[in-house]
Amino acid sequence: MKRRIESEMIHGGNKQHDYDGSLTTPIFQTSTFAFSTAEQGEKRFAGAEDGFIYSRLGNPTVRMLEERIAVLEQGEKGLAFASGMAAVSAVLTSLTKGGDHILCSKGVYGCTYGLLQWLKEKYSITHSFSALSSEDRLNETIAEKTPACIFIETPINPTMTVLDLEMIARVAHSSGIPVVVDNTFCSPYLQQPLTLGCDIVLHSATKYISGHGDVVAGLVVGKDSYISALAKQEQKDSGGVLAPFDAWLLLRGLKTLHIRMDRHTSNATWMAEKLLQHPKVDRVFYPGNLTGSEGNIVEKQMRQAGGVLSFDVKGTKQTAQQMMNHLKMIKIAVSLGDAETLIQHPATMTHAVIPEHDRVKMGISDTMVRLSVGLESKEDIWADIVQALDRM
Repeated sequence: MKRRIESEMIHGGNKQHDYDGSLTTPIFQTSTFAFSTAEQGEKRFAGAEDGFIYSRLGNPTVRMLEERIAVLEQGEKGLAFASGMAAVSAVLTSLTKGGDHILCSKGVYGCTYGLLQWLKEKYSITHSFSALSSEDRLNETIAEKTPACIFIETPINPTMTVLDLEMIARVAHSSGIPVVVDNTFCSPYLQQPLTLGCDIVLHSATKYISGHGDVVAGLVVGKDSYISALAKQEQKDSGGVLAPFDAWLLLRGLKTLHIRMDRHTSNATWMAEKLLQHPKVDRVFYPGNLTGSEGNIVEKQMRQAGGVLSFDVKGTKQTAQQMMNHLKMIKIAVSLGDAETLIQHPATMTHAVIPEHDRVKMGISDTMVRLSVGLESKEDIWADIVQALDRM
């Protein structure tokens, strides 16, 4: 019987595991695993027998998480990393070699930008940014740049621009180019890029998948052949593996992901409407507010509009910072997806590494703030924002 995603978040994964009837996946807090014989150890190292060897190479708690995220993203296999950036780094280095080119969405997370710069300086792996908004323009860009892969955020952090994943995957595959999607802002509950034709999906599981602000982790899902190679090469040798206890916390977080995302989204949708009406707010950036072709994309590929929005306050960078400093309940912090509502200033925080001229091209102004809408009462969140705006 095919189960809906809400059920898979609780029950998804390989049910061959028994763990002596434990309802909750145990924490296998061990660095290594004993072999019954020397011959068994030889077989496992040779890949002739399945089984655990050493927790950098695989761990039962971590594996359950990897199996569950693969089910939720409707991919063949998942792989867990010690952070979202460890996942991004592993994927991009696995798909490129010296002299290659990476085509990116018009905006990316600041540390992803930093990684791209590092790859350029160290290995001459260049990159470029494109709106990726039309089939014709994408074809022209691919012909001009010949990218080794296309790396996408959608919605883009922090401008909340959405991209048509189905169109991009179709055009990219006509030229044999793999498409990688950072799905952190949506989680598999709101968007499933692999079902739209994309090749690899990744998450900073630190965010919505954790949901409680107590884990740093990354997840990657794709075809079995690719993920197995990624585990044997980039992950095994670079060592960016997830600890068993962190995997256990993420398994716990997944069980309530759909309930939390529904609340995050309903609060954010209400907040976006309120902000649009406030006289001290210049612009609001939220997928739920998009109309026309962008609105159609949201409706086509996202279950809901998500729990993150950005807005420009009227004034200067100092005005925006002053508003943030006046908040009482909302916390100034750079993460997202926690139970608490969080606010940050992209130009000087998450995207500070990006030169100003590039930030402007991405649509990130000095007056923009990003709000990760939490699970509190929406009226209390709004009251805090209003009193801070009024005191600017």
